[in-house]
Amino acid sequence: MIEQLKIEWLKIKNYRAFIVLSIFFLLGIAATNYIVYSVFKNVVKKSEAGLLLNDFNPYQFEYVWQTTSYTTGYLLLLPVMLLIMLTTNEYAFRTNRQNIIDGWERSDFANVKLILAFIVALLSAFFVMMVALVFGYTTGHSFSWNGFSHVGYFFIKALTYNLFAVLLSVLIKRTGFAMGLFFIYLGAENIVSQLLDVFSLHLKSNNHLDLGSIGDYLPMNASDGLLTFPKSPIKSLATNLLPTEYTAVVMVFACIYIEMMIWLIKRIIMKKDL
Repeated sequence: MIEQLKIEWLKIKNYRAFIVLSIFFLLGIAATNYIVYSVFKNVVKKSEAGLLLNDFNPYQFEYVWQTTSYTTGYLLLLPVMLLIMLTTNEYAFRTNRQNIIDGWERSDFANVKLILAFIVALLSAFFVMMVALVFGYTTGHSFSWNGFSHVGYFFIKALTYNLFAVLLSVLIKRTGFAMGLFFIYLGAENIVSQLLDVFSLHLKSNNHLDLGSIGDYLPMNASDGLLTFPKSPIKSLATNLLPTEYTAVVMVFACIYIEMMIWLIKRIIMKKDL
């Protein structure tokens, strides 16, 4: 498998889209968090709402892992676009067939794509961790591992997005269609999720039935639901009115969806024409 990964690296290392999107993603992690940091420091803290926040700072070490993971989650569409292009190019330029001719098994091709999705998610989580460390130390607070689990949640979200991108790519095989379907599905699921969350709120307030945020049990929103912004004093005031956050349940759903996507990717590659 090491040799196959080396060949995969040779395919992408000089690919312009890989270089450009990687740079934008890395700069975006720092820039997005800096914007949130600046707005909170220069706008929110100086407003009337800032009086209720007391000493709360989302970038102090007690919260920085969670804040950085949540904020960076919105940038995961960039690695998704990259993986869709890399995977669909295999079909467009017939490099996947050439690999088979050169002695690869179909399972090798599937495993390389799955490992690539895993590596991209792992590197994304690593850079989130580095940025969190920088911002955490700039606040002047002492180091803390509190909330570090959210970096793990970020990895799960990144892996879910990456696997879904690969799944659509091997299913559709065309860059534009796969990318368009990804965004359409993501938008549609978010709408359904919002409606289900309203229903969840209705169940709790009127029927005294707390099932959590039902919208978080959908495929993409399961990993989204793991990442939330830190609970400030203001946010805590509304906690009793909102459905309970059943993080463990959402985690189970997220892991099930990951397993399902891995199985589907392997099955499609093994059964469909290359």
